[in-house]
Amino acid sequence: MKGSYILIAEIDKPKRIKIGKLGEIYFKKGYYAYVGSALNSLEKRIGRHIRKEKKIRWHIDYLLQHASIKKIFYKEGDEREECMIASKFDLNYIPKFGSSDCNCKSHLFYSKNMVSIEKIIKKIGMKEWVKN
Repeated sequence: MKGSYILIAEIDKPKRIKIGKLGEIYFKKGYYAYVGSALNSLEKRIGRHIRKEKKIRWHIDYLLQHASIKKIFYKEGDEREECMIASKFDLNYIPKFGSSDCNCKSHLFYSKNMVSIEKIIKKIGMKEWVKN
């Protein structure tokens, strides 16, 4: 299955985290929605994000060393839709996070609560990823 996904991760206390070439970034306590795509396999990409042991490669990998994934949403499709999905978020964002290969302001968005993030995701029509 191909498509786009959103990881909702929680940071339980404020902290500074080094995010690759972006450098050290201050993250508030709260919830972060990361928008990504997997045009080969959603299952493999999401599985990689869930795994603790992995080579640190992308911005999200650095963040997930300090955060816990709370929910995952997805949308099937053959087209790269992550930029369109990211444009729907009207929340605070971490500049250039996850968007070094496009012109988006960011692919990581912040909210103090998960409800604000889930409202946006429901409007987009994404489904919750349920572990088998």
